[in-house]
Amino acid sequence: MISIEKITDHNGLDLFLQLTKEYLLELGEDLSFQSVQSELEEPLLKYGPPKGLILLAFVNGEVAGCIALQAILPHYHLSAAANRNAYCEMKRMYVKPAFRKHGIGNVLVEELLKEAKQLGYTHMWLDTLSRMQAAINLYKRHGFNTIDPYYHNPLPGVIFMEAELPNLKI
Repeated sequence: MISIEKITDHNGLDLFLQLTKEYLLELGEDLSFQSVQSELEEPLLKYGPPKGLILLAFVNGEVAGCIALQAILPHYHLSAAANRNAYCEMKRMYVKPAFRKHGIGNVLVEELLKEAKQLGYTHMWLDTLSRMQAAINLYKRHGFNTIDPYYHNPLPGVIFMEAELPNLKI
């Protein structure tokens, strides 16, 4: 059975950090341009309340995956008419290899979208790599579409996506 736990304080952060380190190792890319080191030192500064969120997925009590939400960063590109407070970004979606293909990523994304709507966000952005086809397909099933880059990501094969939350049936 899959259960989702919201991390709002330091309880559970060790599990999120463990999963994030596994994700970064598996990704095999230099994400220093995203200030990953400071994220690992104090994740609640980036993903904590009131504008952020960390979710952990458990299967029969064992941690299986994670996902995070942050308010968009000041250097992200928005149109002049856009309300910066309406935009958020999905980060660190990861499911441990032993738990993949069991719908855990689907549950994590769905829960994050619901939580983002409850926090008052109307748009969710994410970036991923073209080689992560299973993740891209998952995002598309949840209403994400490809968009122009909203910040400079130097990695090859980066895809930027957006979901308009009011249009989603979640």
